[in-house]
Amino acid sequence: MRLTRLFVTVLHVGRLRPASGTWGSLAALPMAWGLHAAGGPALLALAAALVYAAGLRAVALETAGDPDPDRSEIVIDEVVGQWIALMPVSIGAAMTGSAVLALWPGIVVAFFGFRFFDIYKWWPANIFDRRKDATGVMADDVFAGLWAAAAVAALAALAHLVLLPG
Repeated sequence: MRLTRLFVTVLHVGRLRPASGTWGSLAALPMAWGLHAAGGPALLALAAALVYAAGLRAVALETAGDPDPDRSEIVIDEVVGQWIALMPVSIGAAMTGSAVLALWPGIVVAFFGFRFFDIYKWWPANIFDRRKDATGVMADDVFAGLWAAAAVAALAALAHLVLLPG
């Protein structure tokens, strides 16, 4: 077993069925919690950037010669995208001095928002999704994560400004 395969499948989480992408996103949640607990949003952002870069290389190695490299068992892209979606929660917890799990509504929105945007591929994720290379595999989830992070931030602002004033 190659280490790159273990990495891109997130220790074989990507082999779980059905909905391997959802399993990959779920696996990202406790990892994000641990990263936040160890170093706050800065460590979570750094980890997302490093795993993205490593994912590019590992996906390229694992899928060399494949006509469609975006195999369902590859879920390292979901991990990166989910971590990006969780950034507003991590930042909010750090800014308020709250435990990140106390912001559980944001975690729920980040999870389901990321799954939505990962499935429906809003611009520019749809552009990257059409690429048949490692950048396409990884980058479409980055943009899904950014859309989900925007949704988390917008809904948090709505909740704090309208639903929970004062």
